[in-house]
Amino acid sequence: MMHDVPAGRPPRRGLPNLGLGVGLRNQHFSYLMNHEPEVDWFEIISENFIDNYGYARNVLQHLASIRPIVMHGVSLSIGSTDPLNWDYLKKLKALAEFVHPAWVSDHLCWTGVAGVNTHDLLPLPLTGESLRHVSERVRQVQDYLERPLVLENPSSYLEFKESTFTEWAFLTELASETGCGLLLDVNNVYVSGYNHGFDADHYIRSVPRDAVVQIHLAGPTDCGRFLVDTHDQPVPARVWELYKLAQELTGGVSTLLEWDANIPDFPELVRELRKAEAALRGENLGAPVHKSAVAVSNPVDFQLSTSNV
Repeated sequence: MMHDVPAGRPPRRGLPNLGLGVGLRNQHFSYLMNHEPEVDWFEIISENFIDNYGYARNVLQHLASIRPIVMHGVSLSIGSTDPLNWDYLKKLKALAEFVHPAWVSDHLCWTGVAGVNTHDLLPLPLTGESLRHVSERVRQVQDYLERPLVLENPSSYLEFKESTFTEWAFLTELASETGCGLLLDVNNVYVSGYNHGFDADHYIRSVPRDAVVQIHLAGPTDCGRFLVDTHDQPVPARVWELYKLAQELTGGVSTLLEWDANIPDFPELVRELRKAEAALRGENLGAPVHKSAVAVSNPVDFQLSTSNV
């Protein structure tokens, strides 16, 4: 194990501080089946293991026997106007019964409508009506899964004119109404703050610290007038600053490094993760934000708010 978890503080939402972890990706399966993992825990993308009974399931079973596992989903679509997908939830619960995860998480977003999955994490209009809608769905999911749900702040590239809440105020109310936990993605706070012009430090200071049970780290890409949450670069210096602030405010919660493209070898991934320890000592080992070498075109004017998504 690589991280000493402070003692004496009760678990948040009944959920423990697992230490430092990484996402489980198939590029590392062979290494992990032949080496002792140099991390405290793993986070899986739930959809990668639902209905998957091949080699990946064997790897998961092995790692779950020696390290805590957290399930992180991308298809719950908690903010959609479609009914909850009970077939998906049934499979999610079955996977949880196999894995015995420390918790189950997803995103404050919608991923589809009319039964069609867009495979994207789309933003919500942050209104009282949305809050009531999402709160009721969170309660239903938690009752069905028989465990607390943890929701992540997504990165976003546009906002709704109709919104009456800031995202941090919406999450605060949602956590209060439902008892759900929060997965504070400090990279997403940085990305969205850059794209929408809000103060990332203020966001982190404003979310209810007693509801935060996990932090995500990642590296975005600078595409000029906006940042894109690419998960394919080292964590930049500004994100390490936000991470240090979040950990100081919460008193210490589980940390997860995400890396989903241009994935390095596992030992290199662990070296990047260990920068978290340096960050908490006040040593910022982050690089500048990676700049895209290719112009990115998009029909949406990201500097304008819109209600036409």
